[in-house]
Amino acid sequence: MSLSPARLPRTRRGRLVGGVSALVLLTALGVAATAVPDGSPSPSAGASSAEPHGGRAGSVDDGTVPWPSDGQTAVELEGRGSLGTRGEQRPVPIASLAKVMTAHVVLREHPLRPGEPGPLIEVDREAAHEVGVGGESTVPVAAGQKYSQRRLLELLLIPSGNNIARLLARWDSGSQEAFVRKMRRAADELGMDRSVYTGASGIEVTTTSTAVDQLKLAREVMKNPVFREIVASRSVTVPGTGPVSNTNSLLGDSGVVGLKTGSSTPAGGNLLWASEVRVDGGTRLLLGAVLHQRAGTTAGEGLRAALGNSRALIDGLRGRLASSRSGS
Repeated sequence: MSLSPARLPRTRRGRLVGGVSALVLLTALGVAATAVPDGSPSPSAGASSAEPHGGRAGSVDDGTVPWPSDGQTAVELEGRGSLGTRGEQRPVPIASLAKVMTAHVVLREHPLRPGEPGPLIEVDREAAHEVGVGGESTVPVAAGQKYSQRRLLELLLIPSGNNIARLLARWDSGSQEAFVRKMRRAADELGMDRSVYTGASGIEVTTTSTAVDQLKLAREVMKNPVFREIVASRSVTVPGTGPVSNTNSLLGDSGVVGLKTGSSTPAGGNLLWASEVRVDGGTRLLLGAVLHQRAGTTAGEGLRAALGNSRALIDGLRGRLASSRSGS
């Protein structure tokens, strides 16, 4: 079902944010910061006036990083702040990245401890009927089956079940509409002032956000050990079906430990990612959002672009961080 946005995204005056530490790190990475409309620093290595929102992709050796040339991107390092953005930070459809907010709201309303299954939730007829309907990403479930809250969160985030997202919304709030109001309040609390949520699954093109806003959410959800365990899982077993792989094929490579994919024709390919890196003698999370890759093509083509461009960016940034540590 589709809901009309209850509010419109608000804009902010362009200003440089991220604090002194972020600027110091950008300098160490050999990247200059320039002001962009959403107020985040944007890496620009020798960028021309025709590239106001970021630098050209290039080799790591000459002080640049391989930022995607399509869509929009934002990256930050845990404890250091923004490493910059690329592309115009305007609200775009985010597809299944909406499920990250769905999981955030469910875990905030019904906290779980690591290893705790949580309450049993019965599959209703609506969730069972939605299986395979309309070409959506769904998980096969039957009415009357009972799954733990933890298992349903796994089915939500790993194979990205739209029907599971709406089932969890109804379980929590009685209706998807009531749950969406919680999603919007949570977005407001996180300062996601350029995001609009209109459904629990992300199927609606009216659910929009920016890369910068999605990083605010990523930063918050990765503090939750249960969420972190789930998004790091490479597969989940669906009863009666067998193991289903995580849609995030980068897991286990380049230090990647999460987060979530999202793709559709209007949204293109989207990826929220988290990579563990060694910095200053400790392990920190490098967080990134890559949105609107190859929009207008197919969901598969967009997702492949988002995954490939994210991998190149992660490896490039990890290489620059390693170079800055060694003093090269």
